Parts: sequence; structure tokens; C-alpha cells
Amino acid sequence: MKKDLKQYNKKRNFKKTKEPYGKIEKTKKKLHFVVQHHLARKDHYDFRLELNGTLLSFAIPKGPSYNTTEKRLAIHVEDHPLSYRHFEGTIPQGEYGGGTVMLWDEGYWIPIENPQRSLKNGNLKFKLDGKRLKGQWSLVHFKEDNWLLIKEKDNIKGYKNINQFKTSIKTNRTMSEIEKNITPKKYLTRENQELEKIEITHPDKIIYKKPKITKKNIVDYYKKIIPRIMPFFEKRLISTIRCPNGIEGEKFYKKHFETSNKNLGKKIIKNETRKKEDYYYIKNSVGFITEVQRNSYEFHIWGCKTTKLKKPDIIVFDLDPDKKLNLEKVRQGVMDLKSILDELKLTSFLKTSGGKGYHVLVPISSLKSWNEAKDFSKNIAKIMEMKWPDKYTSNVRMNERNGKIFIDWIRNTKGATSVAPYSIRIKKKLSISLPIKWSELNTIKPDEITIETALKRLKRKDPWENFWNISQ
Repeated sequence: MKKDLKQYNKKRNFKKTKEPYGKIEKTKKKLHFVVQHHLARKDHYDFRLELNGTLLSFAIPKGPSYNTTEKRLAIHVEDHPLSYRHFEGTIPQGEYGGGTVMLWDEGYWIPIENPQRSLKNGNLKFKLDGKRLKGQWSLVHFKEDNWLLIKEKDNIKGYKNINQFKTSIKTNRTMSEIEKNITPKKYLTRENQELEKIEITHPDKIIYKKPKITKKNIVDYYKKIIPRIMPFFEKRLISTIRCPNGIEGEKFYKKHFETSNKNLGKKIIKNETRKKEDYYYIKNSVGFITEVQRNSYEFHIWGCKTTKLKKPDIIVFDLDPDKKLNLEKVRQGVMDLKSILDELKLTSFLKTSGGKGYHVLVPISSLKSWNEAKDFSKNIAKIMEMKWPDKYTSNVRMNERNGKIFIDWIRNTKGATSVAPYSIRIKKKLSISLPIKWSELNTIKPDEITIETALKRLKRKDPWENFWNISQ
């Protein structure tokens, strides 16, 4: 099968559809696959395998089946660009494929034999390692563009009915929510009602004197920001900075589970000395506001899920400048970092730190261990250090930072945390670590976002709306 995106591009009007323009990309060692539930004129599933810089694509009317005796029709359609594996949304009615597209599954595939030769012979055998589809499968050709997708017999068990999966693997949205572009309802509805029942003690307590900010102001901010902030807490260990007596009082760092609460979860982890310690995570928005009620105002998150503690999924770069450096040099540092990530074909996201610099986050699912995350981020910092030795350092020592920016890679080690997007920073001046667009880098200072400006920006399009849709 010849790889060609001309047919894909010819069928689409990119002024009307948000589907990505087709261009052939370089294929890496690990081959991606994606399954998209596509509610168009006819309901079906699009099954796509990365091969030679594009996605080999099949339309499967009934979707895949784990039943080894069932043969599911798979109609070969035009190749799609690799970037299509991130697409979730609506294609306008009247356009080719008009309807709703959900990211139903994703992962990697491994051909059993040479894939080009197998396709030519009409029998492609492969293994899938996805979130919902796993094990060995075959695509068997029988006439024209018609193939059969068949589950081979193997040791994979417990995946009998694909119809149980009704939501996106990335955004947790249903088809109707995607169609209406709705934020996941899991953080709204019933939990919203429970939030009103949480008693906020000492709501008038002054946290900041100038400008005056009370505990109630902070609680109200976090209640309004819940749909944006909660996805970053889902199954993720946290630590907080508690500030029970205002900014001028004692502040302390909290990372261990302290009390039984159905809205908080506990995770027991062995430390370096093999001693067991209780860490905790927030289960839902009620647990989140309960933490705020307990005077936790600044939130930090781990770079992995509680279900995969050995496998990080977010890389964080903190650009920490020497006190002598002006803001323009910090901004240039951010762009230099982005240029290297762009060269590596990695999508990155920008936010204010709420302090002196900026944070650059890279959602990444291909890392296998914390050592790999540490080595990768440290190497990026060293590349910047070698490329611009007068500007950047990868050395954590303060005396090495004379007139330079420290590219902080240490946050990408097991047990380290970074401040959560949308979190308040408890510093001399209250500011917020806020996701922003790359185009806003030169217009927004790292510590200028206030509660008021953050809430106003909620009316705008989320600059990080694709953060959880990225697979790299």
C-alpha cells in the first residue's frame, strides 16, 4: 500500500474542518496506533496504524471484537497524517466525514513480520498495546478494499465487550459532550451540590493585607476553577503549602495522609530507606475544596499517576533565572528551550510560574521509568548549556548561576513535585501559575496573574485544551 496523503487533503476543506492538514512525518522506532469512534452518517470505528510516516486506516462498522470467532469487516480508506491520532472533536455537517470523533483507544503496535510484505500478501499479524485493546490481532484481505479484523488466541483475558467504553480515553467526555464541546461533567453536577455543603471556617480571615484577600476569596477562586484544575489531580499524588495564619504567619509543607476522608485517597510508598510512608491524592472536587478549607492554598503534583508510580507521564522544565537577569533574557530562554523540544517533535505547553520564571510542560507517554525521565530532561538542559554556555546552566548550585538561567530538570525525579496549573502561589505577592498560549509569552509576566485576571480568562478558550490529547 503506497503512502500518500493527497487523497486525504483533497477530500477536506481545512477552512471549515479542524482536522489537521496532511503531511508525511518521520516514523520513530515505536509505532503508534489509534482507534477513533466516529459518529458520522453511519456509526463506526476508525482503526489506524502508524506506518511509513502516515496512518494506515480502516473503517470498522461494528468496531473491534475480543471474540476470536468473530470476524469484523474493516474497510481500507485513505491514509491519514500521524497528527490525526490526536484529533477529537466535530467535523462540520456537509463536510467529508461530518460528525463527532472520539479518541477511543491509543497505544503502540508491533508487526509480527515485515508489515509491507504482510500487507502485500493480504495477512498482517500484529500485537496491540493500548489502553483498551491488547494482545495479538490480524488483518486479513478478502476482496478489493475489504479486510477482516480478527482477534487471535492469546493469554489476554477480561476484555469481552468493547461497548462498555463510552468515554474518551483522553478527555473522559461522552460523544454528546464532545459534540457540544462540554467540559467533562465528572467535576460538575452532583459534586457541585456537595461543594456547597462544605463548611468554610473563618471565611473572613485575612490571608493578604494588600490587596486584601480573605480565605473566602481563595475558596471562591478554587471553586470556579475546578473544571480546569481537577484533570491535573486525577489519580495523582499531591503535596500542598498550608498557610493557616495568613502570609505573615507560619507556613508548612504537607505531603502525607493525615485523616480518614472518603474524598481523599491514600497511597503507601517505601522511601529510600525502605520505610513505608503514607502519601495522598484527591479523589474529586469535594476533596479538593476540603483541602482548601484546611488552609492548603498552594498545590503541587507528581509527574505520574498513582496507578503507574514507576512510569512518569509529564516532564517539567522550570527556568529559574539568576536575580540579576532581566525578563527578556528569561523569555528568550523559554524560546530556546521550545526550539529544542520542537526539533525533537515534542509538543510543549507554557505556563507562568507565579514566581520569577516560566514552566514548560511536556505530556509524554513513551517514558518507561523515572531514570529515563531524569536522563532525558537533564540531557535537554545540558544541550542548552553546551549550545549557549554563557546563558544557561544545568548545575543546581547557586554559585554556578551567576548571570545564567538554571534549567531545572530535577523536578523529573521520583517523588519530586511541581506546582499544579491554576494553583495559587503563596509568596509575598499572591500570583497564580497559569497556563498561557505561546503567543502570550512576551506580554504576560511570570508573577502578574491575579485571582481576578485568572477568572476573567476562564471565558476564553482553554490554551491547554489539547494537553491530555497529546500522545508522544
